[in-house]
Amino acid sequence: MVTGGGTGGHTYPALTAIRALHTRVSEAGGSVDVLWIGTAAGLEAKVAASEGIPFKTVATGKIRRSSNPFKLVSPANVRDMGRVPLGVAQARAAVADFEPDVVLGTGGYVAVPVGMAARMCHRPLVVHEQTVRLGLGNRALARMATRVAVSSESTLQYLPETARATAVVTGNPVRPEVLAGQPDKAVQALGLRGFDRALPTVYVTGGAQGSQQINQLVTDVLPWLLSHANVIHQCGPANEEVLRGRAASLPEELRGRYLLTGFVGPELPDVLALADVVISRSGAGTLAELTALGRAAVFIPLATSAGNEQEHNARHLADAGAAVALLGRATPDALREAISPLLTDPARRASIARRAGEHGRPDAAERLVDVLLSVVAP
Repeated sequence: MVTGGGTGGHTYPALTAIRALHTRVSEAGGSVDVLWIGTAAGLEAKVAASEGIPFKTVATGKIRRSSNPFKLVSPANVRDMGRVPLGVAQARAAVADFEPDVVLGTGGYVAVPVGMAARMCHRPLVVHEQTVRLGLGNRALARMATRVAVSSESTLQYLPETARATAVVTGNPVRPEVLAGQPDKAVQALGLRGFDRALPTVYVTGGAQGSQQINQLVTDVLPWLLSHANVIHQCGPANEEVLRGRAASLPEELRGRYLLTGFVGPELPDVLALADVVISRSGAGTLAELTALGRAAVFIPLATSAGNEQEHNARHLADAGAAVALLGRATPDALREAISPLLTDPARRASIARRAGEHGRPDAAERLVDVLLSVVAP
């Protein structure tokens, strides 16, 4: 049984682990039955349907964070917390009916009632945390988990003391296809005929929907940036038309080194293989992919991420010399200052890429499968 979702950060590691588990068991001549427990409105519902994975929903409640303790007792929080007992009852019925050999929880509010139900039904529970600091759901479940899998050694200090003995560092599962990109395929698929392969290539992304902040920062430094690099700019579909108008005003000699696109689809692995530097947010999935690939990156954390997790993620790598992070107020001058050494000094770029690779765990899915199988009764 797998539970977790709401966002891609919780959903895709679970999916990658499921695929790896299927492969491992089928190669040994066995088979795996999977049931995914989630919410109807979460991304996990769509992913499970597309993969043909049986799916059930349970009630769940979201705790809205606040530094003001009085705001925690808001009507919305009280209402949602009242849904948790119902969710636990529904999850307990699902666990009793499915009788899983192991329950994998990857975070999100839906994982809490399912994890509690696993404990009540005496089923092994493996909790996986993607970020440097534990999310609220996993923090609640860590004390009752059979094993806690984390993505970084730095996370161990944030675990409840009683959970540290059960903890193992697996890394954050990365889709195998992300690691198999080929630079020349990106050039061919995207028609990058104007790119100067003697210059480094920068890939700019704010996620599938784009980031207005990143788009604006990059646009403000674009002529300077293109004088030092080729740029693939994934801007999100909502911003593409406006940015195309700005791109049209670029000098002709720079325009050929700039590709603006609303969305990068199947070409993403090849784009990442081509990129020498990536400018992006610092979500857990992004960090897992870029470190597994050993890519130099400039991170611009999303300030509104839950628990400020993106800043913690970015700071973790920046402090290790494995990335550059724009913390605090990001400005065009700050971006120019951050990325300039990576473009003009190949040795500096290579050093950051090497250190990023030292933090990467391309075999994270296999490590997590090891943990899952280790708690299954013979």
